[in-house]
Amino acid sequence: MRTTRIWPAALALGAVIATAAPAHAWPGPYVTVALDGSGDFTSVQAAVDAVPAGNASTFTIKIQPGVYRGQVIIPATKPYLVLRGQGPDPSAVVISDDRANGTLKPDGTPWGTSGSASVTIDGHDFSARNLTFENAFDEAAHPEITNRQAVAVLTRADRIVFDNVRFLGNQDTLYVNSPSADVRARVYLRKCYVEGDVDFIFGRATAVFDRCRVHSLDRGSASNNGYVTAASTSIANPYGLLFSQSTFTGTAPDGTVHLGRPWHPSNDPNAIAQVLIRDSKLGAHLIGAAPWTDFGAFSWRDARYAEYRNRGAGAVASPDRPQLDDATAAAMTPEAYLAGADGWNPIR
Repeated sequence: MRTTRIWPAALALGAVIATAAPAHAWPGPYVTVALDGSGDFTSVQAAVDAVPAGNASTFTIKIQPGVYRGQVIIPATKPYLVLRGQGPDPSAVVISDDRANGTLKPDGTPWGTSGSASVTIDGHDFSARNLTFENAFDEAAHPEITNRQAVAVLTRADRIVFDNVRFLGNQDTLYVNSPSADVRARVYLRKCYVEGDVDFIFGRATAVFDRCRVHSLDRGSASNNGYVTAASTSIANPYGLLFSQSTFTGTAPDGTVHLGRPWHPSNDPNAIAQVLIRDSKLGAHLIGAAPWTDFGAFSWRDARYAEYRNRGAGAVASPDRPQLDDATAAAMTPEAYLAGADGWNPIR
């Protein structure tokens, strides 16, 4: 097997250099990022910047172990990118930044929630494997900042895959979104780990969490330690967030974490959250009788919340926990969520 490697000098000339590679190497052109200078680049953003705009097939950025600090932005003009951690597990490669919504830019204005993202993905058919995305914003160290939303990853593109990836943060860790309210975008997460406290999985994208671990952190409250989800699914989209065969864990005290609340960005009445948790194990940190809750004036009862065949200490039978019947559940599968008009199926 051969693979094509693009070197920095060759990139400038629009040329490619073919080199022999072992059978396990990723197909297609690639570059390597290493902090010690042994690769083609020392920063992830520099490698992204070097990828030819409009590339029409897989382009891999291999990242050697280390902590890579600074924002990474993958523009819409650079689809089909793969970020592939080269360490023995996802903790070996960390892409990290530390700004929050209220952190000020050099011009004195705040970054905002979207602007706080450590990594922003606008290029379609993106994938990341075997690495960690982190927003390291320290709430305790910055009491002067009250808007503490601090996104680790913001997605706004279609057909995105995260495989064996960790997402670390506190409030608003993972923002799965789309280019606009009337455009659908799909995200598949396989065997991933997501942690946070307030609304730490949120947005209007269709996102499937397949065999993932969702971990709630302790905010120090005896009664309310946050909300796992804050979906803002368009009323026209039957598929929002699906958690399948996943595990919900937490360091928060028992019975202090909500499964979700319905987010209506800018009070949009057509943002009707859709969340299904099925065939999953729910920990005791979750509120038992009424895990779904209101968001301001918007009632959780108007959202599309449901469960199916969950188990564990946090899976309590209650009139305030809507359950799917067998016939409906048979149609609400990961494949159905992701298929779209093009029949996309990244599941493995």
